Amino acid sequence: MRRRRAAVAALAVAATVLCAVAPAIVAPANADAIRSREYWLDDYGIRSAWKTTRGAGVTVAVIDTGIDSTHPDLDGVVSDGTDFSGLGSGGKPVGSTDDASHGTMVASLLAGRGRGTDGIIGVAPEAKVLSVSIGFGEETVGSDQQIADAVLWAVDHGADVINMSLTRNTPDWPTSWDEAFLYAMEHDVVVVAAAGNRGSGTTVVGAPATMPGVLTVAGLDRAGAASLDASSQGITIGVAAPSEQLVGAVPGGGYVIWNGTSGATPLVAGVVALVRSAHPDLDAANVINRLTDTATAAGAQGVDPIYGFGKINAKRAVSGSVDAATANPMGDLAEWVRLYRRAEATPAPIATATPTPQPTATSVVQPPAASGPSGVIGLRDVGIPLFFFGGFALALAVLIFAARRHFGGLRRRE
Repeated sequence: MRRRRAAVAALAVAATVLCAVAPAIVAPANADAIRSREYWLDDYGIRSAWKTTRGAGVTVAVIDTGIDSTHPDLDGVVSDGTDFSGLGSGGKPVGSTDDASHGTMVASLLAGRGRGTDGIIGVAPEAKVLSVSIGFGEETVGSDQQIADAVLWAVDHGADVINMSLTRNTPDWPTSWDEAFLYAMEHDVVVVAAAGNRGSGTTVVGAPATMPGVLTVAGLDRAGAASLDASSQGITIGVAAPSEQLVGAVPGGGYVIWNGTSGATPLVAGVVALVRSAHPDLDAANVINRLTDTATAAGAQGVDPIYGFGKINAKRAVSGSVDAATANPMGDLAEWVRLYRRAEATPAPIATATPTPQPTATSVVQPPAASGPSGVIGLRDVGIPLFFFGGFALALAVLIFAARRHFGGLRRRE
């Protein structure tokens, strides 16, 4: 196999990067050799889940570099699309040769149709895909704004699930994402995001995978253990899925072997699509809860910063008995915004009938200003001296009065 240069892995020309490492061209004797490489179909219960559903009726938005819908394995997969980079059209991959392959690789793992027993078949082969292309580089709109606009568009065009195989490489995110992701969650859309890869320089999880409510995906090696290079770690990880020795379709009809949570993420988004298809009455929080509650435990007891709730189990997620959830196990973005963004807003004045002095943070550690005291400390520093001097003056007046009476009496007796 001839190695491709790892431009996808090292794409750091903008705030947001894609989560794939070291793809390599595959030149099989026939397409069936590709299907045989999809070990996750059996190892993670996906074939078993197909006995119940193959994802029909669910639409997944792939916010990425665009999808080559002419690939034989993606025939009929893309139902709609648009471009926010200014360089493509949703169905036209954007970026350099390697970068432009990324969205097609992701879509094939998620919803590839294959050709009978040949080619790549995705986790949810009957789901529909929205191809929402974004680009990176000086010639495009800032990637932060592209992503915010892409999320809003995906929701307005019927997405039930949004796949984001990318990372901002920072734990924080712009306020424009607050609005966009809240819009998705308020419209019952499940957002699935990649944790990132140590091999690409992402040692800890970055946004959007740090955002409350987002289902964050970590990576596993072929044996099902945490991947050393094709994953990162953090407390916001939800579930883990294969991220090594993945096979994906690329523009022009070819295939690659690749590593990265860019590939693990559409595997999980595909399972989400299966759950949404099998349980159309469930809201987004309960869909996510099905994946986290049925995951195969791994790592430390409870939620683990490497595996999250555990490794995906598609069969159990689709058919298992799961108690209803009252909240999204991945958190509440609206509450986070309420708590942590409020400091950035200017508070409105509060009217009171009888204003009273209130303690402030500065008054506890700083002495009163020279121009005059204020706050609790100021009142105490002024009030105590006045009380002292007032009492002294009163005592002095009593002594003078007593003395005058005494000496006055002496004069009368004389």
